[in-house]
Amino acid sequence: MATEATFTVRAREFPLGSVFEALPAATVELERVVPNRGTVVPYVWVHGVRVDDVEAAFSPHPAVRSVRLVDAVDDQYLLRVEWNTAHQGVLSALAETAVSLLEAVGTSEEWLFRIRGDGRDDVAAFYDRCQEWDVPVTMTEVRSLTPRRRSGEATLTEAQREALVLAYERGYFDTPREVTMAELGSELGITQQAVGSRIRRGINAVLGETLSTERDREER
Repeated sequence: MATEATFTVRAREFPLGSVFEALPAATVELERVVPNRGTVVPYVWVHGVRVDDVEAAFSPHPAVRSVRLVDAVDDQYLLRVEWNTAHQGVLSALAETAVSLLEAVGTSEEWLFRIRGDGRDDVAAFYDRCQEWDVPVTMTEVRSLTPRRRSGEATLTEAQREALVLAYERGYFDTPREVTMAELGSELGITQQAVGSRIRRGINAVLGETLSTERDREER
């Protein structure tokens, strides 16, 4: 049965973690991982900061061949990172085993990864490879894949709903904004990066549910 797993890696243990030395308030998300002739090329979003040269924020690392800015919108930057899979790390373990990367979000404290395999054996093989290479991953959840949600079912987590409601009530979505992400984090008792991640995921969930419902209506 298809299996999903969540694991964490301390920020400094992942090559892109160097960005937090220069941009401690940033949140970094791996958009996708694509095999490309033996290497792995993820597209990376850097959120929550404004910087003239975001590429320079990434310190050299033997696992990273290049970092190139693709696009920038306000305080969000899309970068293309080419990896050296000869370096034994999380992404090379993903490339060598039968698991797919669903999500990866990093803050100055840690990276959170979510992966999927066709069965528990695939996830176990990935974990074993990390152990073999002394990659310090911490598995936090392993579960069998649940059925996809039907249109109309709730997709927001309670944490995402709480963050979205507070942001709306405090005027975060107004122009100009009436509250900062740091102030929202203070009210919620979480970091600014965590607030940003919850708001983005919540918006994605709401949009996904809304668009799915509209599509279903059009098809009837």
